[in-house]
Amino acid sequence: MYKITKEFHFSASHQLCEMPEGHPCARLHGHNYIVVIELASKNLDEHGFVVDFTELKPLKRFIDDELDHRHLNEVFGHDQVTSEFLAKTIYEFCKGHWVETCAVRVSETPKTWAEYRP
Repeated sequence: MYKITKEFHFSASHQLCEMPEGHPCARLHGHNYIVVIELASKNLDEHGFVVDFTELKPLKRFIDDELDHRHLNEVFGHDQVTSEFLAKTIYEFCKGHWVETCAVRVSETPKTWAEYRP
């Protein structure tokens, strides 16, 4: 099995309004997010790639146009925009573009990661 990954970055705010009073995530705050897409295939294409990295431009456009420097609660229309939610949402976007997509990881901080892998 061949696997490749590519990393993307964006900055955005969110607020987890349903958290208990005093919880730091209940306050409006922002993160410098890191998104990693993982793609896998048993076979390489005619050029020797799982997927050519340049073919991942639609994901960069989605991140830049829809997520970067946005308030994620407004983007998604609810107050539970967690890293886990973002990982699954971005995974679904990617799977719709590249069947080789097998996982998406999202980081809010250097020490925390959430992954969606069906």
